[in-house]
Parts: sequence; structure tokens; C-alpha cells
Amino acid sequence: MLTIDDVRAFPLFSTLSDNELESLARTSADLHLRANEFAVHEGGERALYAVLSGKLEVVKTFDGVERTLGWRPQGTVFGELPLALSSPFLIAYRAAEPSRVMRVDIQRYYVLAAASPDIAFKLGVLARERIGGLQGIAAEVHRPRVTMVGSRWDTACATLRQFLMRNQISYHWMTPDAPERSVGWPGKCPSDEVCPALRLEDGRVLTRPATRELAESLGLQTRPRFAAYDTMIIGGGPAGLAAAVYGASEGLRTVVLERDAPGGQAGTSSRIENYLGFPNGVSGDELASRALQQAMRLGAEILVTRSVAQIDTDIDTRCVHLDGGEVIRARTIILATGVTWRRLAIEGFDRFIGKGIHYGASRSEANATHGLDIYLIGGGNSAGQAALHFANHAQTVTLVVRGDSLEKNMSRYLVEQLNGKSNVRVEFHSEVVHAHGDAQLTAIEVRDGLSGEVRRHDCGGLFVFIGADAETEWLSAAIARNERGYVLTGDDVVRAGRWSERRDPYLLESSVPGVFACGDVRLNPVKRVASAVGEGSMAIAFVHKYLQCDAG
Repeated sequence: MLTIDDVRAFPLFSTLSDNELESLARTSADLHLRANEFAVHEGGERALYAVLSGKLEVVKTFDGVERTLGWRPQGTVFGELPLALSSPFLIAYRAAEPSRVMRVDIQRYYVLAAASPDIAFKLGVLARERIGGLQGIAAEVHRPRVTMVGSRWDTACATLRQFLMRNQISYHWMTPDAPERSVGWPGKCPSDEVCPALRLEDGRVLTRPATRELAESLGLQTRPRFAAYDTMIIGGGPAGLAAAVYGASEGLRTVVLERDAPGGQAGTSSRIENYLGFPNGVSGDELASRALQQAMRLGAEILVTRSVAQIDTDIDTRCVHLDGGEVIRARTIILATGVTWRRLAIEGFDRFIGKGIHYGASRSEANATHGLDIYLIGGGNSAGQAALHFANHAQTVTLVVRGDSLEKNMSRYLVEQLNGKSNVRVEFHSEVVHAHGDAQLTAIEVRDGLSGEVRRHDCGGLFVFIGADAETEWLSAAIARNERGYVLTGDDVVRAGRWSERRDPYLLESSVPGVFACGDVRLNPVKRVASAVGEGSMAIAFVHKYLQCDAG
């Protein structure tokens, strides 16, 4: 419990009367921290902190690597920048040794500053000093963790670029004929035969690496730490990451398997405008990054570049066989694999995939469209979000839509924003019927559905958003699905005659007890990020119920 003497020890509070000191001691939190315990995490709420004893480390993660920015010893305060900028904490404070910290919440601080303007003035001076220190960090020469040389039209190069971006790894990419190549790649430049070539920050060079080799070289986790888990989550999209956050926070030994990068399809969205709690919108990769950090901080393991070859559905010996032959035991399994973009059967398409034609669109593709005329197939929200993002880079963006309006399948706010973009246009009653080019896509043919006329257009990139299907062929036949691969759960399992237990299945439980499904892979979900997050958290509640029954 805080005392007047504890508070009086800080020069910042020296002008306060005994009554004000007593009030501050009574209303402030008294934090007793163990070594490595956080006083406040990055993104934490505004508050004023004072170090009563011990020492705190100031830390921030840059490009996936944690850096120490300074220390706060006994007798110092922190929190002045969030107070001055009216923003959450931009950096985190962690106890370097057992420490005691006083926390003054934001409302109490305002009362304090009104009673003693000198305190607000002193904190303002301190904030300016600390901003100067951050300016020094901003002025440092930024060195990417990976330098890559590879052709724009090399599908292996495109795959690696997307992998790096979606895993929040900074990189600098150059084509073999780039003018800056001699500076960006010291020494002899790799030949075309070994490209894409990647130089890591420690000097190692990888040539045409598989994504798992690259992941392991960068220190990303690809192998499980344990032989058995309470729950295994297959898929690292919004549903899977939500399940990981709740599972780990509630004491379950939790592991997530992700074959590419956390975030799922939502992670490729340039802007999600209607997600609760982000009034100015949030990019898909930022949302995924925050969820990933949260899940890992709470203790969940996230394995990237790993996929599942087989699930043993026998309840007594439930094992999950990973690609590469590893086997993990899991008391429960949550399927959160999402969906994959539906493919188009159009002449010339297959040979241009990754060479100008893309299913979906990651934000990394936008930089490659500078000054080009690009086309998007589709009239839903994903196509609208991508069109808005590409409009900031491409010369023109054209949406090719088979219907007669956008309003039928696209949110109103997206339609309004698209109408305000001078370089975005829409071709209704239209469909792409042919693709042309030699080494890469150069032109497409578009047919007018009303007149039948076919027009040829130069095309610097074509991005397809025509819906998605569940990719669940690898699942055991014991896990019931519909004809399009979506997993049946709850009452749908009973109606299909696939439930044999005495109890009713839980809402998100599949036809195999203890195997759950959430998010887009489940039959008839609402196609929204928020609903996927909700189902992921609900799945953990049902996992607890199942484990309690199993223990009984």
C-alpha cells in the first residue's frame, strides 16, 4: 500500500500539499513486479508511472527484433509521451529486476494537473526531451533484415516477397538489372540461374530457398516445443489467432499451425474500415500482427510454413501428422483453415499465374503496379478494398464486374470511396475471356455481356476476387463436410446423421468429438472478420467443456 512518504520521494510531486499527497497515495495503483514482468505493454492505456524501487527496461520491437531503448531506475517517471500526445504507449516497460511502480490513471492525472499546473509543465519538458531521443532513433540508417535479388516475373521471387511481408520481415528487393544493384548487393551479384538470392543481415546468402528454410534462417518458429498440447489450432487467420489468444490466456497449452503467414485472407486486406475498435480503419496485416504478438505474449506457439498431412480421429490416440513426418498429440483440435480463392478456367490464365495474374492481392503487389493499367475481377468487398489500395499506385484501376451494380455485393462505404477515385472505373456486364503475353501478362480480352463485343486492353496486372471455397480434401472422411468442403458443426452434424455420442454436439463441434471448426471453413458462417474472431474465442469455451467432460 502506498504511503505519503512514497509519493513525496518524487521531485515531480514536491509542490503538492499533504492532503493532495494523501489522496494520490490512496487512489494510485501499487504495482509489485517480478523480473521480466511488464508494467505496461506497447499499446497500453495512457497513465503516469513512477518507479519506487528497482529498475525498468524500455523495449520496442522493430522488424520482429526487440531492442532496448533505455532504462527507468528508481526515482524516475514515465508515461509523459502518451499523456502529451493523447495516444497509447508507443513502447513497453519491463522490470529488469524485482521492482515497485506507482501508477496514476489518466483521470486522476488530469485532476492532479489542474490542482498543480507545475506538474503538467514539468512533464511537458520531459516529453520534449524524450521526443528528442526518439528522433535519434528515427534518424538511424534503417537496414532491412533481408536483401533480395530476383525477377519481377519469377514466381519463386514473388512467393518469397509475399512471405516476408506477411511475416513482418523488412526486406529490400531489386531486379537483376536494377541500377542500385551494385550498391545494394556488395560483391559479385548472383546469376539469374540462382535467383532469387537473399542476403540476410548477418551476411549469409540463400539461393532459391524454400519458405521453411528462409523462416528457420530468420529465427521464425517452425517446430513444436512439446510432443502434446491441450489444443491445436490449424490455421492462423483471424479465427485461429483469436482461438490462440483465448486458449493461451486461459491456461491451455496451445499451438497454431500456419502453412504460410499469420493473418489469413484478412491479412492481405489493405484496409478494414468496419472492425470494432478501430475508428480510422486498420490494415489486415496490422490487425494480424497485433493478434500474433498478443497470442505469443500469452504463451501460444505459432508454427509457420507447416501444414497437416493427416489427422487421426481416434479419440484415444488423437495424433496430427505434419508435413515432413513429425507427429504431435492434441487433446482437442480447432480447424480454422479458412478458404482459398476460386480459380477461373480462362484460356491463357494458368501460364501467367504469378507473372501478372494473381488470385487475391497482398499489399506487396501494389508497389509493382506503379504507372500501370491494372484490372480486378470481382465486385465484392475484397475487390473494392484492393481497388482503393491499388489506385494509390497504378495509373488506372478497372473493376470487371459481371453484374449491373456494385451495391449488391459491396459495402456502401467502399462504393462511395471508389466513386471518389478519379483513376478507378467499373465495367459492368463484363468478363475477362482471354489473356495474352510472352514471358508475362501484357493484355487481356474483355467481353461485353450485353453486346457480345470483345475488346482487347493492355494490362499491367490482373487480380481475381471471385469468391472462395473450403480446401479440406486432406481431412479424414470421419469429419463431415458438405459438397463444397465446408465442415459441418453442431445441429448440421445431427441433421446429416453423423453424430453418435449420447450428448448433443457443441455449437462449433464437428462430427468427431473434440474436433471443432470456426471461421470461414465452417458451413454457413457470416463472412466477416469480426464473426471469425468471435467464433475463434467461442471455440475455446467449447474446448474447455469437452476437456471437463473428458476428465470426468
